[in-house]
Amino acid sequence: MAKVKNNVIVRGWSGGFGEQVVLRHMRDGSTVAAKMPDFGNRKFSQEQMGHQSRFQEAVMYAKAAAEKHPIYTALTAGTLKNAYNVALSDWFHAPVIHKITRESGCIRVWASDNVLVVRVQVTILDEEGEIRERGEGVWKVESGWWEYGTSVEGKVMAEAWDLAENRSSLESG
Repeated sequence: MAKVKNNVIVRGWSGGFGEQVVLRHMRDGSTVAAKMPDFGNRKFSQEQMGHQSRFQEAVMYAKAAAEKHPIYTALTAGTLKNAYNVALSDWFHAPVIHKITRESGCIRVWASDNVLVVRVQVTILDEEGEIRERGEGVWKVESGWWEYGTSVEGKVMAEAWDLAENRSSLESG
């Protein structure tokens, strides 16, 4: 693969050239030249076909979400990415819950995502695993934590969602 910048002959070209070389115009203005791929005898495994199916779902999400959610466009500032790229990445990455703490009548959840955590739900369970209380956490900008006020004791389970509706969960003592 060759990367060409400011070459008068290939600047802005894209597509196949002579059934041997593929030229692709990149967002940064460069042109990439590579050997023409041969997909003639390709057979996909079940895992590959499953991934292709998931990727098709991600593409459908990203096309719609790139226009619907302005945060995807905002995150592209200063990068070579576009809103579609960020939305596609968001679909593949679930939020992460890093920590759950209890502080004087308040359960605090620290969760992050590659784009945005949009919702955190806190569930308090008794010793048998039955739900004692469930509610939505509130985002506290000044601390960077999600908070849920309660006086109920028990095991805490937190769930976090992102814009692409990926969900993750974590249990704590």
